[in-house]
Amino acid sequence: MARQAKARGSRVIVDSSGPGLAGALAESVFLVKPSRRELAALLGRDARTPADQEALAREVVDDGQAEVVALTLGAEGAVLATRDQTLRLASPPVEAVSAGDSFVGAMVCALAKGRSAVEAFAHGIAAGAAAAMTPGTELCRRADMERLLESLRRQLPA
Repeated sequence: MARQAKARGSRVIVDSSGPGLAGALAESVFLVKPSRRELAALLGRDARTPADQEALAREVVDDGQAEVVALTLGAEGAVLATRDQTLRLASPPVEAVSAGDSFVGAMVCALAKGRSAVEAFAHGIAAGAAAAMTPGTELCRRADMERLLESLRRQLPA
């Protein structure tokens, strides 16, 4: 699928694990959003420390498997790796009532609106945290996401 989408001029965004993740990365995609566990399984080593986490995300970019890696770390936040930078953002403190995941959808939406990878990354973290605040499979609430996004923007490099 990644090969076919790229052949049509599309930028491929992947949120997968196991063989699906490995196959997509073999085609060199635009953006990939693995969890720490998924990336460790793919690369054959765990990333327990922040330095290890950043190194694994960088490896995927440096090897040309993805232009952008958004490595999610649950309550610890996430790491963004691009050709030009590596950035870690803490997850906003929220009372989690579910394991909702809106990270990729928010990143894609922000990118489609012309936002930078860094700004899209902040949108993803905010939406993921906002979704965790809602019960069951309920989507994130816009007001929660926007409030959390403002707190994340204060962490972004100038």
